[in-house]
Amino acid sequence: VQLQASGGGLVQAGGSLRLSCAASGRTFSRYSMGWFRQAPGKEREFVAAIRWGGGSTYYADSVKGRFTISRDNAKNTVFLQMNSLKLEDTAVYSCAAGNTIVSSVYYARSYGYWGQGTLVTVSS
Repeated sequence: VQLQASGGGLVQAGGSLRLSCAASGRTFSRYSMGWFRQAPGKEREFVAAIRWGGGSTYYADSVKGRFTISRDNAKNTVFLQMNSLKLEDTAVYSCAAGNTIVSSVYYARSYGYWGQGTLVTVSS
């Protein structure tokens, strides 16, 4: 599976962005998909994940209620709708795919495929 993330950019605090992650490969629908982010000088952290069927979603506490992850298996694409953006959301956002169990969706090591990342900058 190859992943290509897009949709990042510069946005003012309180604004919205929608990230997309396009995947190649016929087995996309079998994988859990996750979004992770890494801010300058910080470790990579979990943002959101969605299981293969799309019925189960998971969020970091810091984004719960503001971000929504979804997927379109027919288009091999996963989305991250980000609303009410804060300065602390500034980071490089990467999408990932993997065969995960429920308890492991939060961990980067559970994902075997990664996209290149897209930069989100939130300004005041």
